[in-house]
Amino acid sequence: MKLILKIIICIVTIPLAVSGQQHPLFSHYMFNGLYINPAYAGSKDFVSTTLIARKQWTGMEGAPSTQIASLHAPLRSKKVGLGIVISNDKIGITNETDVYGSYAYHLPMNNGKLSLGLSGGFSYYKSRFSDLTVWDTDDPVYETNSLSNILPNFGMGMYYYTKKFYAGLSCPQILSYDPDQPFHVKVDKVHKVSRHYFLTSGAILSTNGELKFRPSFMVKYAANAPIQYDVSVNMLISEIIWVGASYRSNDAIVAILEYQVSKKLRVGYSYDFTTSELKNYSTGSHEIIIGYDFGFNVLKMKTPRYF
Repeated sequence: MKLILKIIICIVTIPLAVSGQQHPLFSHYMFNGLYINPAYAGSKDFVSTTLIARKQWTGMEGAPSTQIASLHAPLRSKKVGLGIVISNDKIGITNETDVYGSYAYHLPMNNGKLSLGLSGGFSYYKSRFSDLTVWDTDDPVYETNSLSNILPNFGMGMYYYTKKFYAGLSCPQILSYDPDQPFHVKVDKVHKVSRHYFLTSGAILSTNGELKFRPSFMVKYAANAPIQYDVSVNMLISEIIWVGASYRSNDAIVAILEYQVSKKLRVGYSYDFTTSELKNYSTGSHEIIIGYDFGFNVLKMKTPRYF
């Protein structure tokens, strides 16, 4: 069994070490819009922080492990929002650390606002070839023990939202370090970061009782990879507890739970039931989210923000 796992991890991580990682995925994407769209910055009336920790495919050596911290807030005019995202993602032999700042400008439109956002920062990649079990020791790829790069990048997005609806389109990292893609930067011996595109949308559907439903979806596209989509439905009970489920194409069925501890604090957990071939080698994926909002406007809220 250990030999099988090592073979799988080598198959996964060798291309990643050469071509760059996929953008990390999260089951709580609907609770953390800033990570994939800079236009989300300042979309709430207060300072909002989010922490997420994800352990994917538990039981499999070298499986992805990701942590993210984000903070965003509107300026006093509420037309401008600022944010910052710091994340760390490790899969196999490759570790990626990102630091990105976001700027968004919010324009009133119909019953909501249209936000246009930009982000900028850098990603630090390091792949340790010395951690691999290598059969072809003469391959020049493995002449060095490790490969590291600091790669600057920028992103952009748009985000339309009302109190009960949102839709966004974004590309968090526009520059490519893959010479086979357009709009790229050519660097020798570099992690070839691929461009990712995200389309998201969701809404709140009220009932006559204590229940509200929030259907949402996310579509992700990256070059040389199949389109992946998440479809989810969450139910809000008495403005306190979120209970829901998601389906991620060719990957997992997800159970989601979030509890509004107070007007400022919320905590959540999700479990991914793996549906791909990896289900024979892992016991699923775990994700924890903690959100804390602060500012005078938080205390004035009668109901929690839905997006």
